[in-house]
Amino acid sequence: MNSTKTAKHPAGLPYLFFTEMWERFGYYLMLGIFVLYMIDVEKGGLAIPDKVSYDIFGTFIAITYLTPFLGGFLADNKLGYIKSVFLGGTLMGLGYIALGIPGLRYAGISLSDQFVMTSFWLAMLLIVVGNGFFKPSISTLLGNLYSTPEFKERKDWGYNLFYMGINIGALLGPIFAAFMRNKYNWSASFITAGVGMFIGLVVFAIGLKHVRAGERKPEAASEDGKKDSSLSQVMSYVFLPAIGAGLLGWFLPQALFGGTLLDSRSTDAFLFASVPVIIFYISLWLKARESEKRPIAALLAIFAVSVVFWAVFKQNGTALTNWGKYFTDREVPQAVEGAARGLYQVETMESKVDSVALFDEQYRAVKKDGKSQKTLDRNVYFRNLPPERVPQNGEPVYLISTELFQSINPFWVVLLTPLVIAAFAWMRRRKKEPTTPGKIALGLVISALSTLVMVGAVYASSNGAMKVSPMWLVACYGVITVGELCLSPMGLSLVSKLSPPRFTALMMGGFFLSTSIGNKMSGVLAGMWYGYENKAWFFLVNCLLLLAAGLMAFLMLRWLNKVMEEKGLR
Repeated sequence: MNSTKTAKHPAGLPYLFFTEMWERFGYYLMLGIFVLYMIDVEKGGLAIPDKVSYDIFGTFIAITYLTPFLGGFLADNKLGYIKSVFLGGTLMGLGYIALGIPGLRYAGISLSDQFVMTSFWLAMLLIVVGNGFFKPSISTLLGNLYSTPEFKERKDWGYNLFYMGINIGALLGPIFAAFMRNKYNWSASFITAGVGMFIGLVVFAIGLKHVRAGERKPEAASEDGKKDSSLSQVMSYVFLPAIGAGLLGWFLPQALFGGTLLDSRSTDAFLFASVPVIIFYISLWLKARESEKRPIAALLAIFAVSVVFWAVFKQNGTALTNWGKYFTDREVPQAVEGAARGLYQVETMESKVDSVALFDEQYRAVKKDGKSQKTLDRNVYFRNLPPERVPQNGEPVYLISTELFQSINPFWVVLLTPLVIAAFAWMRRRKKEPTTPGKIALGLVISALSTLVMVGAVYASSNGAMKVSPMWLVACYGVITVGELCLSPMGLSLVSKLSPPRFTALMMGGFFLSTSIGNKMSGVLAGMWYGYENKAWFFLVNCLLLLAAGLMAFLMLRWLNKVMEEKGLR
């Protein structure tokens, strides 16, 4: 494909598509088993309590999307986007491999628990720093390739295709995670994620001659000739204050109130640390050229409502994983059992009475002095299974691996993306296509409907007393995927359309900041799961949050559309 006026898309698109596909393969392979690995008490996991694991998960994915703020700034002003992609991808690949360090135990090498946990935290650090460089840079490269006149009108389409590449990787990641975990161990899965990331970098290197057109030289001067912000200013006025605010959030509530403001000290620290970063983005708006103020204000408004979407959406790794593990009938149909076992996509669950991990009535592992307690019983999976379904002869049952539920959402994305693109193209021909902000507002309302599907699942299960069909999760993911396709790729496209060229990657970092805060709040919301006796209320609260955000977006829609018109955009 050539970047000519007869081509529908830039020649660099396939290389960015497959680079991002392999990067997301590694990320979602890791993410699909992240909580399962932390809470595992039977197969070499970290045996961390469920609620603590949810907090770690929320903090991890939050910081992962907070670092693009600094990475985007450095890409815009110092490194350039191509170097940032290579640097970020390398750090992430090493981080995934570092998560596999405990696998040395399988080779007979003795590792202390302290060493294992240290390697765990180091691996997380490499991943979050690497993502900070990689994520805003590759998204900006794509937007720049579509900024020329011959491709400008297809930018939304290009981001939808790019998003499909993301989700092909996200679809395959959990499948490979299940294969490697069931055939080998946790560590083999994490190392596979690292290999995937490095394959992505090889693809990126092969396509460099086509991607270079998306590189932009730094142009960080304002109208008076002064730079908007230098690296030293960002470090002095944003980065260091964020660290200080984080420490304040960690210690101050404990000192003043003897407890935390929200669910944990890490949540308090993260939200305190976000304040200087948010202030920085507001200052960009205040100091911007007059012609840039309204577009930047529009982006900041979209960032704000997007937080709520990500707070609900990212519960796929916590509350919905929990639902899949304990409240979903995961037994593999006999018709596909043999093939699924051959591909290592199933868990073998012994049904005989034996010494097993003890769980409380909320399906939390019971611990004493930090050690998991045991009881003589069947595995907890059989607790809410109808008695007639429990094998009486002690034979094992074969279950769908829990991490495979993480593939449902990307499966829907891959399936529905061409349909969504076709639907918007059909409306475009009839001059009825919603504007990009209109699609985002619509996405929030559609996403709210997905939570009502789970309300139905709760009632079908008699509030968890009986397992229900996995089709409830399939349907929930299907609905929220339609909302996601209206919001997430459109958000990336909007940033590319409205951002001043001299700090596009920095504004991409702002979009990911909203994702970051939403990710952290997803952990807060998921931690409330155990506080609801009737689990339907958990999902109804999520529904109300999304509807409120959707209402705010529709109230701002006329103004947002006006800003788009002023830029000659839709």
